[in-house]
Amino acid sequence: MRLVLAAVIFIFLVSCDDSRVYEENLDITNKIWIADSAKTFQFNIKDADKRYNLYFNLRNTVAYPYENIYVTYTLRDTLDNQLKKELVNFNLFDPKTGEPFGSGLGDVFDHQLPILNNYKFDHTGPYVFHLQQYMRMDSLPEIISAGLRVEQAINE
Repeated sequence: MRLVLAAVIFIFLVSCDDSRVYEENLDITNKIWIADSAKTFQFNIKDADKRYNLYFNLRNTVAYPYENIYVTYTLRDTLDNQLKKELVNFNLFDPKTGEPFGSGLGDVFDHQLPILNNYKFDHTGPYVFHLQQYMRMDSLPEIISAGLRVEQAINE
């Protein structure tokens, strides 16, 4: 019964998120993110006059072996033109205390990390976003899922 109640509350909270344009999280097989295994997301922009925030969603366990994660992202338009590409670094744990950042329950922590803030798309239509881990390890352990969230920027 508690699980059903929690699911209903979660659905209610998620459905009330008016700023969200797109959000998808992809599970990582066996909690090991392979370096050449890019996660691909396709989303639609319906209003090119507005500005948007893009976030990297990450779920990891406390057994993740590093305090940070490097990822590369590429944003492409419908003609496959590369609009943005960047290597970014995010701290997942406090470097001094080792305490995990993000919101967590038990040994699993969720992060919503800013990729692009106040971004203006040139036109409406579909866009493709590729996300790839760029750590020294080819097989990065203890990553449960990776995702993308696109939301309308509030401070237009």
